[in-house]
Amino acid sequence: MRNGRTERIFRTVCVAVLVTTAGCTATSGGGGPAPGPVAVLSITPADGAGEVAPDAGISVKATGGQVTKVTVADAKGRAVRGAMGGDGRWRPRWPLRPSAAYTVSAAATGTDGRQVTATSTFSTLKPDRVLESGMSPLDGEQVGVGMPVQLLLSRPITSTQVRAAIERSLVVRMSQPVVGAWSWVSDREVQFRPRAYWPVGERVTVVAHLAGLRAGPGLWGAKDRSLSFTVGPEHITEVSAETHRAVVRADGEVVRTIPVSLGRPGDDSYTGVMIAQEKAADLVMDSATIGEPGEYRIRTKWNVRMTYSGTFFHSAPWSTGAQGSSNVSHGCVNASPADARWFYEFTRRGDVIEVTGTSRKLRFGNGPTPWAKSWEDWLAGSALGRPVNG
Repeated sequence: MRNGRTERIFRTVCVAVLVTTAGCTATSGGGGPAPGPVAVLSITPADGAGEVAPDAGISVKATGGQVTKVTVADAKGRAVRGAMGGDGRWRPRWPLRPSAAYTVSAAATGTDGRQVTATSTFSTLKPDRVLESGMSPLDGEQVGVGMPVQLLLSRPITSTQVRAAIERSLVVRMSQPVVGAWSWVSDREVQFRPRAYWPVGERVTVVAHLAGLRAGPGLWGAKDRSLSFTVGPEHITEVSAETHRAVVRADGEVVRTIPVSLGRPGDDSYTGVMIAQEKAADLVMDSATIGEPGEYRIRTKWNVRMTYSGTFFHSAPWSTGAQGSSNVSHGCVNASPADARWFYEFTRRGDVIEVTGTSRKLRFGNGPTPWAKSWEDWLAGSALGRPVNG
């Protein structure tokens, strides 16, 4: 017979034995704490890294497993296009933007079948110097069939390697794909033209992926540029210094023949294929701008510019007596006020104006003059040396 004290001791011992036994049973069944995942992910640039080069690429590696997913997003959550290469580095389709933050999210599956994830947020460097840019035509503009695309740069680019990188960053998309090419006009300008004139109705989009492009020591592209334009009816004007006539055609049909007067002997107009570069209803023409101060200074109307150096198709009421019979201008194409106004209203930027019959040849680069070169010479001005088919 157990007394009360003996009963309490017995029960305490039994509970202790049961607890100890239960603990030993659990430990022996599991063999210790459950093991962690086999795969380990590492991302470079590391989380918190700064001053990362925009073209450095991103390394994602998995030990004990295989990388299954990598995504990169900017600070606003916008996905960055890119792909994993065979060297285990994820590279963006285009360089990352400078002075920007990005987050890398990666996943891998280990040899044990378990998935692991990791993230890294880093920032790209702030450039010591930046390469700014501008483009023409204007976004949304309708242009003539001879209009080139102009990419203008804020700093000179002389390296063939950098020029090639810039050309690779330029994307041209066309509704009617035609062969064209980029060609360097100067250290600060590269232009695109089709092999022949643009097709009527062509829709073109150009994107310059310049943000983060390495353009020299400490020099990086500042931002991307893009524009879209359409091509209007085919307007081609043939101006003859010999017949003193300008024959204007629209889509191959003659729509007007204009008596004109071109440059007098010693002030010959340029012979060559030009385009309408810009228009101004009123303009003061001053010979001082071409290095001949005091020769003339006169207000003109209905001006269509053909060269940077000051060749215009414009109204010249003072020379109507010579228009159609002789050349008396300072190099411009003179027409009557009525004809000049009609031509001004008819013409859009990029319309083709071809002058023949003078002894003075158009100089390439005197404005956007892509048609002053043969296709072969134009292609030779490309750092990549190959055409583009949009």
